Amino acid sequence: MTTAASLDTTAVTAEPGGRIDVPLQVRNSGSTVEEYRFEVVGPAAAWATVEPASLSLFPGSTGTAVLALSPPRSSEALAGDVPFGVRVVPTSAPDTTVVPEGVLTVLPFASITGELVPRGFDGAWRGNTDVAVDNHGNTPVTVQLTAQSDSSRVRLRFARETVELAPGAAELSRLTVRPARRLWRGTPVVHPFQVVATPMGDVPHESVVLDGTYQQNAILPRWLPRALVAAVAALAALAVVWFALLRPVVQSAAREESKKQVAAALSPSPGASGAASGGGSAGASAGAGGKGQDAAGGGSPSSGAAAGSTAGSTGGGTGGGGGGGGGGTGDPRSAQAEVKDATGGDPTAGTVFTVPAGQAFDLTDLVAQNPQGDSGTVVIAAEGRTLLRLALQNFRDQDYHFVTPIVVPDGGKITMTVTCTEVGKPVGSPTPAQCAESVLVGGTLRPAPSPSPTTA
Repeated sequence: MTTAASLDTTAVTAEPGGRIDVPLQVRNSGSTVEEYRFEVVGPAAAWATVEPASLSLFPGSTGTAVLALSPPRSSEALAGDVPFGVRVVPTSAPDTTVVPEGVLTVLPFASITGELVPRGFDGAWRGNTDVAVDNHGNTPVTVQLTAQSDSSRVRLRFARETVELAPGAAELSRLTVRPARRLWRGTPVVHPFQVVATPMGDVPHESVVLDGTYQQNAILPRWLPRALVAAVAALAALAVVWFALLRPVVQSAAREESKKQVAAALSPSPGASGAASGGGSAGASAGAGGKGQDAAGGGSPSSGAAAGSTAGSTGGGTGGGGGGGGGGTGDPRSAQAEVKDATGGDPTAGTVFTVPAGQAFDLTDLVAQNPQGDSGTVVIAAEGRTLLRLALQNFRDQDYHFVTPIVVPDGGKITMTVTCTEVGKPVGSPTPAQCAESVLVGGTLRPAPSPSPTTA
């Protein structure tokens, strides 16, 4: 071997951010001039240099180069022992390379920074912010977090009061700020506070102080009173419109519809009108005949008048029996029925009363009830003739009393047909499954009148 190299010291200590120089002695034991190149190897190679980068030596001479070690003041240069070596490479004989080695001890240092994210925040009930702590040192560190306010009007609490930080690492801890008293209305109140991050351990470092602010907002927003006033004014306007305009129109329409239905129920059938007209004509003819007899046959005037009166009474009686019955005495009767119908289906019909054979029923009273407040229609008919057609949503109880009875002949039926479109909901009770309507009819049951004899 023609090359010899050695370090003046093989164990050195360096402060991060500083520099230490280690002399390197190189001797040429060969017989020719030789140039030597230097290469630093090991973990410290990134922050080590050799000056000069190459050295030329005559045979038997010795030269000196300087190894400069400069560990950075960051988490890249971890605290502790870092081995290194310098490769001395002869240009003419690379296979005779020598590598003197040493150990560099990097001293520890602590460097932490902090930040509030966000620094200023607000809330009515509480506020939250994150405390971010970064370790820029080269050794692990434990940081103690404390918070303080300039008054006792807020309470501060950390999710974690201590955080463990590896070199180059960052950690977050949630800080919750709660006001001691609620602010229902008024101007927001600003509460300043401070967060102190203190490193713990043997490595000295100053604490980091972070300033923050929490704005306590009012629980009730400022616009709420104006919104309530506007809502009350709108409700009052709607009430005025309803009572002044819409309600009279609805009530008038309901009264008109009710009057039409009652008029339709009380109007006589075409057959009854014909019978009444026929009876009146017969009475008039009979009266005229009596007068003719008196004039032609010399009969007494009183007999002629009596004959005319008798014929007129007979004709009037026949007409009344066919059209309305005249309301004579009889057996009072009443009947009630309830009909239920589901929505979306066909109408449901029910029989309220069937007139017995040989009898006639003079209908004088009718009461319809809609206790649930259903929507739809109800039709009350007698012998296929519609007496009433009502919209359910227009009434709860509806009663009718007829001065001129509605005559239902023997074997005739009074029916009620319900068409349900929407089931109502009684107050304080669950919604039923079906519409339910009822009707009560009252009147007089009497013997059916015998048919009038036919005269030639």
